Amino acid sequence: MMPFPGGIEANANATLLFSFVAAVIYAFALDMPPKWTRTAAKTLAVAFLAVLAATQGGPLLLVAALGLSAVGDAFLSRDGEKAFLGGLASFLAAHFVYVALFVRVGGGLDLLIAESWRGAIALAMAAFGILMLAALWRRVGPQLRVPIAVYVAAILAMGISALTTGNAWVIAGAVLFIASDGLLAAERFLLAAISPHRVWMRYAVWVLYYAAQLAITLGILLA
Repeated sequence: MMPFPGGIEANANATLLFSFVAAVIYAFALDMPPKWTRTAAKTLAVAFLAVLAATQGGPLLLVAALGLSAVGDAFLSRDGEKAFLGGLASFLAAHFVYVALFVRVGGGLDLLIAESWRGAIALAMAAFGILMLAALWRRVGPQLRVPIAVYVAAILAMGISALTTGNAWVIAGAVLFIASDGLLAAERFLLAAISPHRVWMRYAVWVLYYAAQLAITLGILLA
């Protein structure tokens, strides 16, 4: 059953299917050496979600956040510190845009106090961010400490702002996004180079990340 009217032949559902196919292709190519074909699959998975948001009349902020995320995916599909920093900057911008979007559709920070489950999740997010930053601070070079600290603050702001919305899909997407980034940081900076856990963690990062973007996109568009 497709989420938009018109069945598989509808443009919205076809675009969503193209996005999913690109995500699956990238999953199969994940352990291959960096190539432009792999970069294209990773980039198109979320780029198609941006197209979907644009064609379905979604908020411009959603389109922008997904577009910036696709740029970040293109950077992170390549090797090297410059590519990593490019991806970090792109996703940092995407998180700021998501914060603006969630603040716009949300009910304000008072909800975190009014409903205890929201406040509990916000505290858990903050604790996770602090622990992750403390672990990374000792393992990364001085040139990466400030960018990573700013990024952690941004993704926490994204998660907490998502909690102010009444949209379960958006909240779930934000939680999945934080989990994906936490695994990515652990795999890249905390694990030994020969750790056997690197393989499953790379797949988990991608699955959680794509599920996060998909949940946020559909949560906003179908609200």
